[in-house]
Amino acid sequence: MNRFARTLLVCGAALSVTACGTISNVLPFSLGRSPDAGAIASEGERLSVLGFDQALVPSPALAGRDFFLPGPQAAVSWPMPGGNAENAVEHVIAGADFTIAWRRNIGAGSARTRQVMSPAVAENGRIFALDGEDTVTAMDAQSGSVIWRASVKPEGREGGGFGGGVALGGGKVFVSSGYRTMTAFDQTSGAMLWQTAVDVPIHGAPTVSGSRVYVVDLDNQVIAFDVNTGSVEWSYRGIIEPARIMRASSPAITGDTVIAPMSSGEVFAFRATTGQPVWQEELSRTTRTSALSEIRDVAGRPVISRGFVYAASHSGVLASMDIRTGQARWQVPVAAVNAPLPVGDVVYIVSKSGELSVLNRETGQVYWTRDLNEGRVRQEGGFFGFFDRTVRPSWSGPLLASNRLVLTNSDGELVGLNPKTGEVISTLNLGAASYVAPTAFNGAILVVTDRGEVISVR
Repeated sequence: MNRFARTLLVCGAALSVTACGTISNVLPFSLGRSPDAGAIASEGERLSVLGFDQALVPSPALAGRDFFLPGPQAAVSWPMPGGNAENAVEHVIAGADFTIAWRRNIGAGSARTRQVMSPAVAENGRIFALDGEDTVTAMDAQSGSVIWRASVKPEGREGGGFGGGVALGGGKVFVSSGYRTMTAFDQTSGAMLWQTAVDVPIHGAPTVSGSRVYVVDLDNQVIAFDVNTGSVEWSYRGIIEPARIMRASSPAITGDTVIAPMSSGEVFAFRATTGQPVWQEELSRTTRTSALSEIRDVAGRPVISRGFVYAASHSGVLASMDIRTGQARWQVPVAAVNAPLPVGDVVYIVSKSGELSVLNRETGQVYWTRDLNEGRVRQEGGFFGFFDRTVRPSWSGPLLASNRLVLTNSDGELVGLNPKTGEVISTLNLGAASYVAPTAFNGAILVVTDRGEVISVR
């Protein structure tokens, strides 16, 4: 069964097929039309979207134009799923040879009552990853050998507590859990330092900044914990929205501002010290034409870069917002469950249908798009050719590493693309599906598979 479809918490609907029609006539600020006046979005301009599965159209104004990408930098730490508290890492040195250095089992893989959902994190020569039953494993980064393991699963509990994630900070390992706990372990020994019970499961990974660790629970409650004691310093509950994607998100933080994604399709900004709301923006379409479009979840991590917040919703909006006011600089129709990647002059985004798009960071105009599933769509199941279903691989990422745009997919591939053209450069068979975005540390790309493994690619 298609993994993306079965991980929806509503209806079990299958992935929808990307429409073939051009939408240049319904896009704002002349996206996809001739490069004349109005090609740049006015501040706060909104979309008028007529269909659910619509494709971005490359702008003639950008045809054949190059764009700037910074050179790769060493990834000496990756303490949070997004690389840092802002979820903003542009270009790293990693995976130059695109070969598997080692692989290590970390415990339970995904099954009916559990899911592997969190990327690997790393610092101080160690890699930390969470399995499908909330056991965290500490591994040596060079060899993959296990240093310690610790579980937050209550004794005697059988399944049902999946989700959560891992973040690092101040010599501690912070683990959020579907078992309704936030836990801190000593990074060196694995000893539990504190554990705080909460009322609702937490499917997203924590984000650490200063003296606090932040999470968003399943009821769209943002909680700030003291990193030393685990005491709750503040919390804020948004609109409860049960229809959501089984890919959980994490807050982004810069200075005294916390950016929190919600399954309601909203993005909130809070004061980090007090929890006071500063602004909110809804990333959902006003016109919805299918059951899937009712799922408004901001499942990919929001990213803070150069004074703007980049975030995408499942219902079909990718936006660039001023971090001070929430005012949209531009919005475009992209239904996504992955985090955007702003880097250099552009923003990369992978849609839920498997389309990779490259947008101008300032205007939202499209340089090019590439269908990652070209040649990968297949028919499965059925009986003598009847009642079969269309299977489209789902994709996670991207990560820009050593001049490759790197993604994983549900077919068990690690794929490297030319970041300027979208051409496939390298493909590596992982041996197992991966629904988790790759991360990087000390020259290696780290992949967590659905089978409950960490793979180091160098």
